[in-house]
Formats: sequence, structure tokens, C-alpha cells
Amino acid sequence: VQLQAFGGGLVQAGGSPRLACTASGRTFSSYTTGWFRQATGKERQFVAAINWSGSSTVYADSVKGRFTIARDNAKNTMYLEMDSLKPEDTAVYYCAGDPRSTWSRPEYGYWGQGTLVTVSS
Repeated sequence: VQLQAFGGGLVQAGGSPRLACTASGRTFSSYTTGWFRQATGKERQFVAAINWSGSSTVYADSVKGRFTIARDNAKNTMYLEMDSLKPEDTAVYYCAGDPRSTWSRPEYGYWGQGTLVTVSS
């Protein structure tokens, strides 16, 4: 499994960029995937996850109501729609997944390279 994240860059506060994560392998549509982020000097934190069909999602409290996770299994792609960005959202955003991952027991053995989102005030 190979994951690649795209879509980062410099964004003004209040902006609404969309991140994308493409995955290799035919099993992408069968497992839970998620987004994480890591700000400079801080630990990596969970952002959002989505189950294999897209019918279930979960968000960190810090992004709930502002970010939306989605997936298009036909394109082997997961998205993170970000809205009302704040400077504290500045971080490297990583996508992650694992063919062993289920909704009840998520696992994240494979990680994309990360894409930097910088929010200017």
C-alpha cells in the first residue's frame, strides 16, 4: 500500500482548501482510512477517519463542524475538505490506512508523506 497526500500550501485564515490522498492497491475500498496532523514541536494528532464505504465518519473535537472527510473508492482517493481555517490548523497533514483496518479496530500501518498546510492570519 502506498499513500500520497496532496493539496497543502499557504492559505489565509478562513480559507477552504481540500486535501486529497491517493492510494495504491485494489483493496483501498475495503478499509478504514484517516487523516492526522502534526504541528511543529507537537505530537501527531488524529483529525478524522472514514470507514470503507464512507457511511461512517469521526472527527477530532478541534475540527468538528469545520472539516469534512470523504472518499471516492472508484478513484482510490480520500479527501479532507477544510473550512474556516485558523492559524492553529497549521501543520503537516498525513493520510493513513491499512488493509487490516476496520471501523471497530482501526489500524494505520501505512502513511503518506504528508502535505504542509500553513494558515496565515
